[in-house]
Amino acid sequence: MLLTPLLTGALETSLNSLLFRDRSMKAARLRLAGKILRIELQELASPLVLIFSEQRVDVLGQSEDTADCTVRSRVSVLLKLRDRQQLSPLMRSGELIVEGDIQVVQQLVGLLDLAEWDPAEWLAPYIGDIAAQGITQVLGKGASLLRSGLQRQQHYVAETLTEEWRVAPGPLEVVWFNEEVDATVRSAEALIARMDKLEGKR
Repeated sequence: MLLTPLLTGALETSLNSLLFRDRSMKAARLRLAGKILRIELQELASPLVLIFSEQRVDVLGQSEDTADCTVRSRVSVLLKLRDRQQLSPLMRSGELIVEGDIQVVQQLVGLLDLAEWDPAEWLAPYIGDIAAQGITQVLGKGASLLRSGLQRQQHYVAETLTEEWRVAPGPLEVVWFNEEVDATVRSAEALIARMDKLEGKR
């Protein structure tokens, strides 16, 4: 299958660039040295096998070595692991199945969380530094506009809700109103009783 060597090569290059470039991450990387992680994705016919050493990670389509940890999931679920807080909820929901040493996954997710994601550095080898920087800036501005638009919408919704709550009576006002209604009912009943007595005297 031609896709697998292409995919494993691209993934290997990306992971090594992302995880093994920054010296400050060395201590976190060493925890994974000698570990083998097998990833089985629904979208792929063969697994992805990640073999970690002190200097790099090798990504293979198959391996005879026994994996320390096996992960079964989908590509869309794996992308959520960029945020380490997602690991436990995804496992609980059954979207991510982990067999073997769970620390391998935890340490890899921790490394990904520490890594600096700079799209320009990833694109530069393929399209050149200037074009990569330009595309990254355009994407950054787009994301910034989207964020500010969402913030405006949130502000508008918050204002609308606040205005609605101002129109609606507060809890104390509701209690006061109910007491006033009860008092009015009692007064009306007392008036009717007095009128009935006067009627009886006649």
